[in-house]
Parts: sequence; structure tokens; C-alpha cells
Amino acid sequence: MVYSIEIPAEVVHATRMTPEEMKMELALMLFQQGKLSFGKAREMAGLSVWDFQLLLGQRKILVHYDVQDYLADQPAIDALTKP
Repeated sequence: MVYSIEIPAEVVHATRMTPEEMKMELALMLFQQGKLSFGKAREMAGLSVWDFQLLLGQRKILVHYDVQDYLADQPAIDALTKP
């Protein structure tokens, strides 16, 4: 399912942004607020994993990764580091 948001032409004109740029800014804001995961925000922004990580770094937006995430990733980390 796809939702559309109506944005008045005056607002789009005032921002001097393309619809794609506005979508990316919304994705960044929602990620920063913890309302979207990295994957969903990246998808919404239309960027690759690497490009989204670079953009987050440029904007000094921290990636949400806590102890629970690390513990969930630990089996994969162990599997990758074993000979």
C-alpha cells in the first residue's frame, strides 16, 4: 500500500526542494526521532545502505544501535569471525 501526502505548491516552491529531496528529509527526520528503522528510512530516502550511512554521518545523525542490537547480532558476528 502506498500513501500520498498533499503538499501545497507554495510550500514546495518555498523550500526550493524537489519532491525527492523532501522525501529524503522526511526519512532522515523520522529516523533521527526513532520513528523509522535504518532500513525503512533508507528505503524511503531512495538510497543505498552505504549512501544512507554517509548522509547520516554528514548530518551527524547517530545510528541507533544499542546493547540489545549487539546481542542480537552476536551469533552472526561469531559465525563471520570463526575460521
